[in-house]
Amino acid sequence: MMPIDKKFEILEKTTAFQGYFRIDRYTLRHVRYNGGWTAPMTREIFERGHAAAVLLYDPVRDEVGLIEQFRPGAYAAGWKNPWLVEVVAGIIDDDASGEAVAIREAEEEAGVVIADLVPICTYLVTPGGSSESIQLFCARVDASRLAGVHGLEEEGEDIRVFSVSADEAIGWIADGRVANSCAIIALQWLALNRQQLKTRWMA
Repeated sequence: MMPIDKKFEILEKTTAFQGYFRIDRYTLRHVRYNGGWTAPMTREIFERGHAAAVLLYDPVRDEVGLIEQFRPGAYAAGWKNPWLVEVVAGIIDDDASGEAVAIREAEEEAGVVIADLVPICTYLVTPGGSSESIQLFCARVDASRLAGVHGLEEEGEDIRVFSVSADEAIGWIADGRVANSCAIIALQWLALNRQQLKTRWMA
């Protein structure tokens, strides 16, 4: 790997837009790999906040709990069907932990109480233009209780929850039915760790 003195400077920061979300405008420069500094560049960064997400898994029935809801970003991207299949997720408030948010959102979006919580990873969603990170977990649930429509009315949520076999859900990655990074990462992790989870949770 080419060594680099990884320095950068924020020359200016302003808020370009403040609404339901916020967009900040940065003027910055950083050290180049071949020496010297880049010219000042201006970039808008979408301040989405940080989130926690949780894949619901029943090791006895070998089923996962997924949700489906309308996503305006999918429509804006030209997606044919803007109702996306996802995992449960929610914004991390300033005074909450990722674990607490995962537990809260499982109740709000899926109507289930989590029995155990295993961390998967924390990752940046799209660091080229957003500050958002996601703490991702897997939780043990009773999949027989996963049904109906949930969400908070005051937040405009209309969320359908359902269960499906783990094999079928993992197969949805290849056929494009699951098409968002959080659900893809969670299901791929499950494909690699399913037997270990069964051993842990069914001992």
